[in-house]
Amino acid sequence: MALPILPTSLTIPPIVPPALPALPSAASGGAFQSAFADAVGKVESFQQNAQASIERFLSGEGEELHHVAITAQQAELSFQLFMQVRNKIVTAYQQVMQMQI
Repeated sequence: MALPILPTSLTIPPIVPPALPALPSAASGGAFQSAFADAVGKVESFQQNAQASIERFLSGEGEELHHVAITAQQAELSFQLFMQVRNKIVTAYQQVMQMQI
């Protein structure tokens, strides 16, 4: 069995590795900071809304008890969720810092 002979004009293009993604810059840190600030703001607004609902109920302004309970529970759940996300971020950061290069 004879191997075919390649023509001499055939050129093989060099193998080029795929481009690596750019390293995160300070701008991406700003995006994380703004997302974190938004999350803190939302949790704080839930807390303020619950506090205002409780105050309206206690002052007798016609606030329904079930509405007070719902807003208080919403504020508590949003805070617990925020704390769990924060804990995961801190754990991930600690794991990255422990990596050996």
